[in-house]
Amino acid sequence: MAKKKLEDIAINGDGAVAYAWKQIDPDVCAAYPITPQTIIVEDFSKFVANGEVKTEYVCVESEHSALTLCAASCSAGARTFTATASQGLAYMWEMLPITSAMRVPVVMAVANRAVSGPININNDHGDAMAARDTGWIQMFADNVQSAYDNAIIAPRIAEHPDVQLPIITNLDGFILTHAVERMTPIDTEDVKKFVGEFEPVCPLLDYKHPTSHGMLDGPDFYYAHKHQQVEAMDKALEVSEQVFKEFKKLTGREYHLVDEYRCDDAEYVAIILGSSYGTMQETVDQMREAGIKVGAAMPHIYRPWPEKELARIMKGKKAVAIFDKHVSLGAYGPMYSEVVAAAADLEKMPKMYNFIYGIGGADTSVSILKGAMESIVKGTADKINYAGMKL
Repeated sequence: MAKKKLEDIAINGDGAVAYAWKQIDPDVCAAYPITPQTIIVEDFSKFVANGEVKTEYVCVESEHSALTLCAASCSAGARTFTATASQGLAYMWEMLPITSAMRVPVVMAVANRAVSGPININNDHGDAMAARDTGWIQMFADNVQSAYDNAIIAPRIAEHPDVQLPIITNLDGFILTHAVERMTPIDTEDVKKFVGEFEPVCPLLDYKHPTSHGMLDGPDFYYAHKHQQVEAMDKALEVSEQVFKEFKKLTGREYHLVDEYRCDDAEYVAIILGSSYGTMQETVDQMREAGIKVGAAMPHIYRPWPEKELARIMKGKKAVAIFDKHVSLGAYGPMYSEVVAAAADLEKMPKMYNFIYGIGGADTSVSILKGAMESIVKGTADKINYAGMKL
């Protein structure tokens, strides 16, 4: 594929997502503002107003309406994008499993933000985790560059004939949505070639081949219907790996189901999501300078869960620290139990520790992460720990 090299630009995460959408030029965009994703739909509205895209831009009256519109327009055969955060995603909840069950590849950016209450507009992963069992593929970004790249990669995974599932591209609210970083864009012509034309499966408006959408499922078929979604999710892992390889050929930028940093010879590994992955990499470097063999890993694809890749990374390690920016009240961090399950088949299971951190925008510094990692090296950590919490 031919590629043109463009100059780097300074842009925030929301702007980067909007820029990617401009280059893709989707058929429909449903817009309802909510902090901290508002910049995405605002910036995109300017592209629409200036005639830079042909997108049908629909201002709806709520997030529930936004996703309802997305499911309908994508069923009709239109490539459809939207964006939300926190309470907005919660307000969409009724439509989340319906959209995935209809097997329509809607793309939605989620600017991760704490879910009320108490009211808090800062970053954590409570919104994404509440949506994890609704049948949507989920990707996480660790910086502005990957937020932009994920927006371009997402439709390729979602629209693959073997997948046909909606997808969420997560980016940490304010940390990535509002912070300006250096980003290398892709030429628009190359983006369009990479993403390709939308080829809807059984579109509602194909009157020559009429189909029914969103039908009732009785007990005879509901279970089998859900299993079809399970199979599609399983396929999404394989498809994602292939799309990542194609993206690397286009840009030189490399992504994996699980991105990893200095894990090969590590004795201790931290597993973490989102922008904190970069902070953890700095933590790893500082601890390595002190002679402590640590590494870091981030599930780039969170749903479907990349269990085999995580098991490979954890094999032979002394201990694993799982950092959750959310807590399942009454239990522990949501990623902890899944990582423990991924390690269950290892011949020798590492010691497993859970660190809850960054809830509602609580500080996530190198010193906090370093203190957590040092506690697992010393064996002083508890099974469940609350890192950086101020009482």
